[in-house]
Amino acid sequence: MVHTPYIVFREQGQWAIKSNGMYYGPYATQRDAIRAAVDAAHEAGLKGLNGQVLLQDQFRVEWTYGKDSYPPNSSDYLR
Repeated sequence: MVHTPYIVFREQGQWAIKSNGMYYGPYATQRDAIRAAVDAAHEAGLKGLNGQVLLQDQFRVEWTYGKDSYPPNSSDYLR
């Protein structure tokens, strides 16, 4: 299954999201960026785009549409 990635990354002390050439942010914290990315990936999933949230620094999948609960439990993706 092909996923639409929402990649959370840090740049110049702020957090942002990139997806398919679009940038979102900045966000003050990683937590805020992840929450925004999960919301955006969920909306994409509702449109059939199978959104997936990844952390660039670790290349770890944080949330996947259709696999993980929405809204996610904070313990699921906020460490």
